[in-house]
Amino acid sequence: MAEASGNKTQKAVEAAEIARKYDLTETMIPFLDRHLIFHLIDFLSSKGLYNEHNLLELKYNLLKDTNMVDYVQDLWKQLNPGKEVSKEFAEKREVLLEQMAKLEARLEKFFKVLESPEVQDNLKQDKVQNLRMFESHNITAEDINNLYYLGQLKFSTGEYRSASEMLDQFRIISTDNQLIQSATWGKFAIEIIGMNVDAVTEEMQKLRDIIDQRTFSDPLNQLHNRTWIIHWSLFLFISKDFNKESLIDLFFSPSYIATIQASCPWIIRYLAAAVISLNNKGRNVVSFQRRLKDLVRVVGQELYEYQDPVTDFIRALYIDFDFSEAQNKLSEAEAVLSNDFFLNGITSDFLESARHLVSELYCRIHQRIDVTQLSTRLNLNTEQGEKWIANLIKDTKMDAKIDESNGTVIMNHPINSVYQEVIDKTKGITFRSNQALAQALNKNESVVA
Repeated sequence: MAEASGNKTQKAVEAAEIARKYDLTETMIPFLDRHLIFHLIDFLSSKGLYNEHNLLELKYNLLKDTNMVDYVQDLWKQLNPGKEVSKEFAEKREVLLEQMAKLEARLEKFFKVLESPEVQDNLKQDKVQNLRMFESHNITAEDINNLYYLGQLKFSTGEYRSASEMLDQFRIISTDNQLIQSATWGKFAIEIIGMNVDAVTEEMQKLRDIIDQRTFSDPLNQLHNRTWIIHWSLFLFISKDFNKESLIDLFFSPSYIATIQASCPWIIRYLAAAVISLNNKGRNVVSFQRRLKDLVRVVGQELYEYQDPVTDFIRALYIDFDFSEAQNKLSEAEAVLSNDFFLNGITSDFLESARHLVSELYCRIHQRIDVTQLSTRLNLNTEQGEKWIANLIKDTKMDAKIDESNGTVIMNHPINSVYQEVIDKTKGITFRSNQALAQALNKNESVVA
């Protein structure tokens, strides 16, 4: 009994070491807004992976330059128990309230004009016409920009609802593309904090519409913006209501997979976890096989840039065909996923699906399978393994029989004759040749035309 308890404790210690080794929080901090980062730190605190005082210090250092004065002051008190609170917090609060009062005073006239029935009835989709209408009421572009600055200030203090309303109003009226883009980032962050999935995806699409334009001025800036979109979109993983397939397809799209490979290869962990975890709801589906093939290709290409237990599981299973290594990496992947803020909610789905993939590939390769050995590959005991294999045969309709007396599974793989294999290969070659010929003819016809 004591030995079993000791083994569990040792496993927990090893899992914590693996989780710390592959923790990506510090890597991601430069790509996230500070209002989003402290959610990751709170998660780490709940997992007990790091010293609590160090995490508090990290959170304080991240937020001390923001306008969340009261929250930062509370953090300071926790870090300095018994000490007198510095006057700088009260002074900063006064300055902040003064700034807010000035902006609100400047916007009084604007809000009166905006709320008037005449303006409400004449607001149009054409922003230039709207601007002319406001100018006729002595409202300048500077007055409209003050709406953005007040929304930005409200956001920085944590008044997200009020900030959201102001940024929305600003985007409807303003013609300043740079400030509109900045306001959209603010709205994106606010909706992520509130975890309104539909609104998050809507704001993300608006940003993509701005950033993915071919006319975007600076390619390097475009790359940086896409990198931020990729990182911020990971918050959608924590919602059970979100269809992760759409995010997977975005990450695999040419411009975004190029961004991942060029500037943030660690995102492959999230891509891999999402692809594998979705398999448990529909095995052998064409879309899953396509995504899996793309995933294996990307993992293989980035082996020298990024590796962790999740990507190593893919490599071991589909590139090296090393079942023993896949088993080890699957065990490590569980520790990594369960301690990852974005992925801990899909850990069980990932493990379930990964075991299916290991089993299916193992059964496809072997004619006679030892139940105990396969159970070990799946990190299950023999009894769990027997149930697992029985369910697998039933679910996948494999032509197989379990020999309980020997503890083996006999796979009845269809044996194709040499002639049939030649015919099948010839069919493929003929099909590709016909395709090439058709394309060549089409090109010639277009040249003649």
